[in-house]
Amino acid sequence: MGGFSIWHWLIVLVIVMLIFGTKKLRNVGSDLGGAVKNFKEAMKSEEEPKQIEGNAAGQTIDVEVKDKTKGV
Repeated sequence: MGGFSIWHWLIVLVIVMLIFGTKKLRNVGSDLGGAVKNFKEAMKSEEEPKQIEGNAAGQTIDVEVKDKTKGV
């Protein structure tokens, strides 16, 4: 009841390749890699301060509120 040797892992790999096929395993690997890449990019974008785009960046806008009531 020892650990797995390299031969055990090779046999498992061959069985997995026979069941799923190399094309499906390649797709799973690329999907997993894309998910990790997107996660890293999202973590980087959270660290950077968010900037306000447009003309209103850093400007104060004065507005007037009017009471809108219906006459009875």
